Amino acid sequence: MKNYIKITKKSFLVLGAVLVMGSCKVDYDPLDRYTDVAVYQNPANIRSYIIGMYSEFNTFKFGTFPIGYDNATDALTDVMKYSSGVSGNGTVNILASDASRVNAAGPQLNYWATGYARIRRLNEFLEGLDTKAQGLDNNSKLQFQAEARFIRGYVYFWLVKLHGSVVLLDKLVDPDKKDNPRSSEEDCYKFIAADFAFAAQNLPANWDSGNTGRATKGAAYGMLARTWLYAASIAEYDKKQFNADPLTGIPQTKATDYYTQASNAADEVKKLAGQGIYALDDFGTMFTNKNSKEAVFKIAYLRPQLTHQYDLGFVPPRDVPGQALVYGVPTAELVNEFEMNDGSTFSWANPTMAANPYANREPRFYATVLHNGSAWKGRTLNTTTTDDIEGITEYGATEAKRTVTGYYAKKLLDQANTNIVINKSDQTWMEMRYAEVLLIDAEAKTKINNIAGAKASLNELRTKRGLPNTPSQTPDEMMKAIEHERIIELAFEGHRYWDLRRWRKAHTKLNNIRFTGHKGTPSGSSVTYTTVTVDNANRQFTPALYYIPIPLDEILRNKAITQIQGW
Repeated sequence: MKNYIKITKKSFLVLGAVLVMGSCKVDYDPLDRYTDVAVYQNPANIRSYIIGMYSEFNTFKFGTFPIGYDNATDALTDVMKYSSGVSGNGTVNILASDASRVNAAGPQLNYWATGYARIRRLNEFLEGLDTKAQGLDNNSKLQFQAEARFIRGYVYFWLVKLHGSVVLLDKLVDPDKKDNPRSSEEDCYKFIAADFAFAAQNLPANWDSGNTGRATKGAAYGMLARTWLYAASIAEYDKKQFNADPLTGIPQTKATDYYTQASNAADEVKKLAGQGIYALDDFGTMFTNKNSKEAVFKIAYLRPQLTHQYDLGFVPPRDVPGQALVYGVPTAELVNEFEMNDGSTFSWANPTMAANPYANREPRFYATVLHNGSAWKGRTLNTTTTDDIEGITEYGATEAKRTVTGYYAKKLLDQANTNIVINKSDQTWMEMRYAEVLLIDAEAKTKINNIAGAKASLNELRTKRGLPNTPSQTPDEMMKAIEHERIIELAFEGHRYWDLRRWRKAHTKLNNIRFTGHKGTPSGSSVTYTTVTVDNANRQFTPALYYIPIPLDEILRNKAITQIQGW
């Protein structure tokens, strides 16, 4: 490997595992700094190179994209409130309340240059496999191609979620032919689906222990189901109401076909679950269980070499006195969504429920939210006004570093990690869980009027979560139940913002509104809870934001591309 491969004692971070490459790490500098001989001379080097491409998934771990802070995507919605009003830690609040911050000169939600840099690298790799690779049998070559197309499909999925219409590149572009036009939104989703379908056909259901964590057949089918669900949602809900660009939107007549495709792909993952590869896991322990069968695709960490800082960002302040950051906290809107343990709806208007609002809630509530009176790391949390360290404080133009809603986020925290400054964090990030696959299947089958199939998937999830079957009967009732279930099940996993966008509900749910918390005030031996506003300005989501503008410098660089209309 000599000059082309850096020698290092660190291992690769890959999805699902830490793969050790014989103490060799592929240099992440541009490919033109290697020779073809170094990269393609043998299968071991080819394997090392494609594993290096998996680093792209780190861009989106723990809901980081696009602000650069964990859970920032959910903080743009009604499920989480970031506690800081200061630019930096509080940038997400600034963006949530000022739609004018998103513009062609500074899109804010920007992945264009990074995404296309990765696409170029992947296309280089695919070309190299075809023309330069040595020592590969046909099956190995197909698997490497499938991995590259899996990653490329994921990159394009993010670009299309943002912009709708983007430039499709299925091979290397000659520098003299750098100007390429945008493709239609429908063609973009078809391109992504083709990449994931190819991956699903050519990847194994499982890898051996030395390759655990590489993309699998189930992961590809799961991503394919997600892709078709998004395409179908755009076809059904957009109806060209929000953008006049001829390349955005998908004909409404395609919705049923695309929902069917989503259901079919989800069924393939369910078949693998039937073989014991995937299964629903205990909600309270799966996020710190490195071997959870619920993970369809994940990023694993291993202390001390490979860690992250999730705990430091979200633990209550006394966990790390003076150092806990408390980036984001659950909203009252999220807390109110959790059902009672018998499946009935929680309501503050019910005197019995209001008198003891945290009693007899469904199991996921206690695994997701830390509330006043919660037991946590050997203490009882006091989030009322009487505790000046962990109690509720008013949101404002400061770094609060404590709750502004009366709650802390428990989900994804490692309760056994009692020295997070030294230990840091090593929880796995599950990019896709089997629960999401069931929710995709339930939604897709609802839309093609297979209510029995939809209920079967939804009830499989609810049963595992300790709840009764859904009483929903009609498509409208099922969709209401599915939206509720996605809020609860997928909270703090980066889905809510994109769900509201694809359903075209963001301009009503995230606009001209302020979200809330629950301020606890001791009153004798009891606590009175008052709903308080935790935004100091109305949220803004204008219809134009369904299609984020292409960065202006890309428009200037590529003479064949036009800006998305409306920007």
